[in-house]
Amino acid sequence: MKATVLYSGGKDSSLMAVMLKRLGYQVELLTANFGFYPSWKSAAESATSLGFKHCILEADPTILEVAVDMILDDGFPNHGINHLHREVLKLAADKYSLVADGTRRDDRVPKLNLMEIQSLEDSKSVQYLNLAGWGYKTINQLSEQFFTLVKEPTSMENNSDYEIEIRFLITKREGEETASNLFPPHTQSRVIGWREDEQK
Repeated sequence: MKATVLYSGGKDSSLMAVMLKRLGYQVELLTANFGFYPSWKSAAESATSLGFKHCILEADPTILEVAVDMILDDGFPNHGINHLHREVLKLAADKYSLVADGTRRDDRVPKLNLMEIQSLEDSKSVQYLNLAGWGYKTINQLSEQFFTLVKEPTSMENNSDYEIEIRFLITKREGEETASNLFPPHTQSRVIGWREDEQK
């Protein structure tokens, strides 16, 4: 059975992909792109390093524009990112019968609540999986067991999260200062391959 994981190249979505593969699913990794900036490149590199097939979900640019409008109106990114995530999940559910992502218990965004999950599954006749029962300590422990990771400041070149295209569009509309205020500098973990002693 085919399954797709919405993929950023980080440890959470990579761990979900590994779990599904080991359960016997034919896993494809999927990164949404809205045509404003090639934010999928880093995720594609991480997917290749783990031996997974990677696909780009070419999404309607207006979905991103609506999310950016929400972020600028709110003055913070949470609602806009959640809107984007819901729309991307719906698009993925049109192509796959099992859709997963790496959202975990202590994530604030992107994250679906229980009613949104049930609505997605019922309206699209799809199975949806995430890491909602898993905390960051468990994710970190398992990720260090399975993957070679690099921790680095997030940039436009090394990240495939929704943030990258959002930031690009906000910078284009409102300038770099506005984008930086909404998305302060932070460090991320990116998967660059398997641990040498890990059997795939």
